[in-house]
Amino acid sequence: MDPNTLSLPDLFTHLASTGLVRRLLELAADEDLGPLADRDMKGLHLPVDGTATYAGDLTSEVCVDPAARTTANVIARKPGTIAGLAALPMLLDILTTDVRTTNVIADGAEVQQGMILATLAGPLDEVLTLERTLLNLVGRLSGIATQTRRYAREIPPDVRARLYDTRKTTPGLRVLEKYAVRCGGGHSHRMGLFDAVLIKDNHIAGLALADLPAYVQVASQRAREISNGTLQFVMCEVDTLEQLDVLLTLPKGVLDIVLLDNMNPGQLREAAHRRDQRASHLELEASGGVTLDSIAAIASSGVDRISVGALTHSVVQLDIALDIS
Repeated sequence: MDPNTLSLPDLFTHLASTGLVRRLLELAADEDLGPLADRDMKGLHLPVDGTATYAGDLTSEVCVDPAARTTANVIARKPGTIAGLAALPMLLDILTTDVRTTNVIADGAEVQQGMILATLAGPLDEVLTLERTLLNLVGRLSGIATQTRRYAREIPPDVRARLYDTRKTTPGLRVLEKYAVRCGGGHSHRMGLFDAVLIKDNHIAGLALADLPAYVQVASQRAREISNGTLQFVMCEVDTLEQLDVLLTLPKGVLDIVLLDNMNPGQLREAAHRRDQRASHLELEASGGVTLDSIAAIASSGVDRISVGALTHSVVQLDIALDIS
């Protein structure tokens, strides 16, 4: 399934169906509360099996009346693009027993400072237990969505280029960070090593230029044979126009995309011209050193795709707060 063809709600449902989102959120719960003996019991105060170690929110245990109830608002303290609210029901299911949420804003929406994103209602101690994990998640993902929206806005409206993320993601957070890129108007590159072929410089180190087309053709054929129809694409990275030239000799159906690594706009324009003349079916992707200042010129060069690692590896978390009534 191509995640770029799905709506945001359908994309989150698809990603959650892998089990990765719940596993991540359960790890976040263990991180804050300590490992629970039996998470299915919805208990926040269970000891670890075989020990007397306390597991739970110790501060709320000793400071908060367990009968106290509250309502709270999740609020944006800075303007930005929101991502991560779709995960709140699952997060509540893992961390609480009786907290309910209502989303006021949908993922992908742009918000101003002070806007309410969601409301919570339930036991005060459970809301406090939930607070930091919720804010870390929504803040991190909204930072990625906000950064992505900044880059997407710099691409001129009359070009063919689209913005893509990379695998330069936080370990364990990839599916949610790629969801956040989609919330910001970007596109998802391959999800992992399992769904596409990207032949990089380290794969072909020492290979003679003349041998590159045959190498790619064999790799492409094997990938299509063993992937059971799940292969998204076959891509090969080049860092010279000479490497591009030999790949342009491959027959249609072997190679889908050529990644142009760290080429300047002039080189990218020449690459696009050669592609248009010899193998118009191929897509070209520009990658490496793309900044907010350079992306417009890169997008205008004739490439189809621009991948930017900074969408996920160089973001500032959006300031999100929880205000308890």
